[in-house]
Amino acid sequence: MTAGTGGQPDRLDGGGERFYRCFQPRGRGRVPFRVQLDTTDLYVRADRDLRAAALAAVRAARTVLEAHIADHPEFATALTPLETPPGEVPALATAMYAAGREAGVGPMAAVAGTVAEHVGRALRAHSREVLVENGGDLYLDVSDAVVVGLFAGPSPFSGHLGLRVHAKHTPLAVCTSSASVGPSLSFGVADAAVAVGHPAAVADAVATALGNRIQGPGDLEAAVQWATSVCGIRGAVAVLGDRLAAAGEIEFTRVAPAG
Repeated sequence: MTAGTGGQPDRLDGGGERFYRCFQPRGRGRVPFRVQLDTTDLYVRADRDLRAAALAAVRAARTVLEAHIADHPEFATALTPLETPPGEVPALATAMYAAGREAGVGPMAAVAGTVAEHVGRALRAHSREVLVENGGDLYLDVSDAVVVGLFAGPSPFSGHLGLRVHAKHTPLAVCTSSASVGPSLSFGVADAAVAVGHPAAVADAVATALGNRIQGPGDLEAAVQWATSVCGIRGAVAVLGDRLAAAGEIEFTRVAPAG
């Protein structure tokens, strides 16, 4: 996993070379495929190639969110929480508004996780298990334990440390923000700020806020403790160089470096 949103709002598009995908698990019976629509770029694993269904789910999510942004432009630009506007608001946008308020960030900080879960839930009807990665935010609904490798840019932990996710805890999201990886602007300096929880919208928003809270090594412990205080967050990890802090239900394991 790698950087999702930073301090600035995330976008509906990703962009950039997704080199961190080599750290993701290759479980038995999981068929990998990639889904792209405009600049949205997902990496998916399921029991079989469900590219068409995934593409339809991506298209539906983009259509809904783009229409909401057209009516409410502040949804796309706000860096701070927004109240849900009156009237009919689509479920995806409602989840993002709520996640932003939980974490103290703008609603678009939750977009990557929200889309990943939306696609994962759509595919779960056709597959015994599913993994969907969107810009470093991972949605998991699996029948066996998986290990998600930690990618934290220049940190010595990158590619050597992973998080074990047990099937009984899924559906679950593992979302990451970073100041040293990816194009997003972060208000913090963390190499990786990871939030593990459900729903994915909350995990994504909390990962952003967690990263924003880290201005130096002394902030790591307090930041992860704050993250796990948010409803729905099972665990959190923060990495800055050779320093790491974790809180909540986090199980580390060593992984072999990619390549």
